[in-house]
Amino acid sequence: MRFLLWRLSSLLGGVAMLIVGVGLLFSVLGLRAGEADFSGVALGLITSAYFVGFVAGTYLCPKIIRKVGHIRAFAAMASLASTMPILHALWMDPWFWGALRFITGTCLVGLYIVVESWLNTLAPNEHRGRLFSVYMAVNFVALALGQWLILVDSSGGFVPFALVSVMFSFALLPITMTPVDQPQPVDAPRLSMRTLYKASPVGVAAAMASGLISGAFYGMGALFAQGVGLQDQSVAAFLAAAILGGALFQWPVGHYSDRHDRRWVLFFVCAMGVVVCLAVQALARVSVASLFPLAVVFGGMIFAVYGLGVAHTNDVVDSTRLVEFTGGLLLVHGTGAALGPTVAGVVMDYFGPSTLMFYFAVVLAGMAAYALKRITTVAPVPEEAKGDFVVMGAGSQAVLHMDPRSLAEELPSEGPEPELAAMGGEEAERPAPQHE
Repeated sequence: MRFLLWRLSSLLGGVAMLIVGVGLLFSVLGLRAGEADFSGVALGLITSAYFVGFVAGTYLCPKIIRKVGHIRAFAAMASLASTMPILHALWMDPWFWGALRFITGTCLVGLYIVVESWLNTLAPNEHRGRLFSVYMAVNFVALALGQWLILVDSSGGFVPFALVSVMFSFALLPITMTPVDQPQPVDAPRLSMRTLYKASPVGVAAAMASGLISGAFYGMGALFAQGVGLQDQSVAAFLAAAILGGALFQWPVGHYSDRHDRRWVLFFVCAMGVVVCLAVQALARVSVASLFPLAVVFGGMIFAVYGLGVAHTNDVVDSTRLVEFTGGLLLVHGTGAALGPTVAGVVMDYFGPSTLMFYFAVVLAGMAAYALKRITTVAPVPEEAKGDFVVMGAGSQAVLHMDPRSLAEELPSEGPEPELAAMGGEEAERPAPQHE
């Protein structure tokens, strides 16, 4: 058991360093793009290229892993990924940066698939839920820490890019030195979007809205903070506060939804998010001190949307197909993340940097309106059909097998879920009961 804990800790430590580098590179590129007078659209396209690469990698990397094996695939993609940050510093050109971000996104999803497959292989079934929670916590904390490393060099020089490369390289040491059995290859997503939407329209909408917001936040958040007059230290504090808020709020919000109609919880989370976004936009140039507590609440609202959507989908589909449906939602989320930065960049170019928050408010308002529409046309999920909320975050399709709810795949399904799935999940519309 002690040896197992050491191996898990080594893998999680390597993942943490990798994600610190990912978080730092997002912020450094945003700040450097602002200093180089890149337009919002240019930075948006650069960020979108990363998420397009990430989505493409979910299909391409499993084929590479099947062909050459996990170890060789990991070594090749790790070597390429650690080179990309250095190349950003050599030539500051939007098109060049876009190509580099596409390659980085593809490589990183491959690294995530391999590492998460190894974690899944090591994790005993009885501890899988706990490991999944720890893995999600590591993701959020490492992303937040990455924001603070922008303070290492505020002169616009080479150091932050070199630091990202170093973090990527150091991350490989504990990962490659950990003995792990060869895991089963991970398949690319196969579920059709039509099937997914029929099963859970609210889940698909929540995944898309979350992607539109999170992609723009990671890619454009630093440019927004810089544009409203924050210095590098305040930029780091604002972004880190939002990410940590996402980690802190998901658990209480999610577990509250276990006892109530998740669609109502999603509606109120989005409505609160609209209010907070408009408050941040109004106060951005008036009271810097007020931005940091607002950032915590803002992060708590936006990062809860995806988890609520996944939990609701889990409630309305056959539990034996949870990984398949959740993988589809992950793909929808990635598609939204690829679109969001470019759309946000257009808004920021036309109306100013502070309107990033207005963009977020519009997306959240649309999600709230759609959730309300579904509430009025579809009866709530019966209590006996609901599963437990699980904190969700970034990752590949491999991490979905660590979701404790996926254990149902190994058990005969019970309760009304198969019947709901056979009826088309949530899509089977009917008049809502009078008490709604």
